[in-house]
Amino acid sequence: MTGPEQPDGVRRSGLRNPDKAVRGLGAGTMSLEALVLLLAIQPIRVVGGDLSGAAIGAIVALAVACVVLAGMMRRPWAWHAGTVIQGLLLLSGLLHWSLFALGVMFALVWAYALHVRRVILG
Repeated sequence: MTGPEQPDGVRRSGLRNPDKAVRGLGAGTMSLEALVLLLAIQPIRVVGGDLSGAAIGAIVALAVACVVLAGMMRRPWAWHAGTVIQGLLLLSGLLHWSLFALGVMFALVWAYALHVRRVILG
């Protein structure tokens, strides 16, 4: 046997608890997204121009949703909800262009987290 292959053909990740590691990755990604969204409000207002009240409301609502979802990563539907949040952030780009830019960045990060989840859990 070479590498992480087992006799039954199942690839092991080498982690003690792969489920917990993947949940931590999802929760960390959601928490980081919430923090960046909240901290981005003022720079967007100063540099990016006119940020409407609706855009600020969308940012705060998405940040709250990210925090709630970070705490619920144990649920099987939470990964799908995280994908929906990325879509909503991209859609909020209609309110301000910088929100679309943040949406693209976090959609790529979320796609990578989903890839890592698939590789580790199979």
